[in-house]
Amino acid sequence: MSMARVASVFALAAAVFAAGAAVLAGRATAAPPQELVVFEAASLKDAFAGLAEKFQAQHSGIKVAANAAGSQELRTQIEHGAKADVFASADLKHMDRLRQAGLVLAPTVFACNQPVLVVRPGSRVKSFKDLPDVERLVIGAPDVPVGTYTDQILAAAAKQFGADWGKRVQARVVSRELNVRQVLAKVTLGEADAGIVYRSDAMTAKGKAVAVAIPDTLNVTAEYPIAALAAAPRADLAAAWIALVMSPAGQAVLAQHGFTACPKK
Repeated sequence: MSMARVASVFALAAAVFAAGAAVLAGRATAAPPQELVVFEAASLKDAFAGLAEKFQAQHSGIKVAANAAGSQELRTQIEHGAKADVFASADLKHMDRLRQAGLVLAPTVFACNQPVLVVRPGSRVKSFKDLPDVERLVIGAPDVPVGTYTDQILAAAAKQFGADWGKRVQARVVSRELNVRQVLAKVTLGEADAGIVYRSDAMTAKGKAVAVAIPDTLNVTAEYPIAALAAAPRADLAAAWIALVMSPAGQAVLAQHGFTACPKK
């Protein structure tokens, strides 16, 4: 092989090596997507998933990482040092505790919801007053927002329908769950005959559960506050997320999933 040919081969190999090294270097130095970590009440899972798509489309290179669970569980995680940017609760109580501890900034109520009774298709329960007729009732645990609301509703109903009605309902309770989606799952999977969830959750179970309205005189309104964490790693993104939630576009997404504007006080 001529010297010119050898030189050409070495030049080509060097060029290929350099190109490969550049690609590898580019991969090694490529920044991973930045994350906005949102701690959200379980009932917000579907609505916030829709908002996450909008947010990511508006903020290139940003990924929304959601942690959906019972508000009381999320509060405990934050109290124990969990890293997050935003917390959205299904009640004021758990948000207020974090605010008092200096762990979140000033919260804003962004939506409301109302509990409903859900029963399995074909149930003989046609009204809330028929609740003692179910065999297996599942509700939220006492410290879970939906559980607290449920206890308030049942206490009011016992006053209206009689103490015996209340005792019969309590006798039907087979479990108390750690978040509202677990309550709904028990009903849709046939592990319970009825449960009390939010209207927004009932909308996700079409064909698997039937919503039965709770009379307005007995029902409560669930207020949902949202706040940035005081130690949010991405305070700028936290503020942008809250702005989206509060915007007309964000409120429209929430309305599509069964949430409502809160009554004026």
